[in-house]
Amino acid sequence: MVKKKSGNFTNAGIESSAKDKPVVYKIEDESGKDLYTGVAKRGRVEERLKERLPDGPDPIRGGKKVTITQKAGIDEALKSEARIIKRERPPQNKKGK
Repeated sequence: MVKKKSGNFTNAGIESSAKDKPVVYKIEDESGKDLYTGVAKRGRVEERLKERLPDGPDPIRGGKKVTITQKAGIDEALKSEARIIKRERPPQNKKGK
């Protein structure tokens, strides 16, 4: 069973994110366009997303919403990330272009 969750791309919005499994996350603008797709390992989801906030060390510009999809393992998450990047071509992803 795949768990998917969406929320605001803010500190408060990501603090309730899943932490017990690897995830693929998509940071989207206000219209739902994928700006960046990434992977976070189990136990590092909240920390990784906070790094992407506007005041973080690796910010994503224009992000308003984040969608998180839990995966069974890191290999599955990495494969899913690669497919999404190839299909949607998020403008702020460097990997996969």
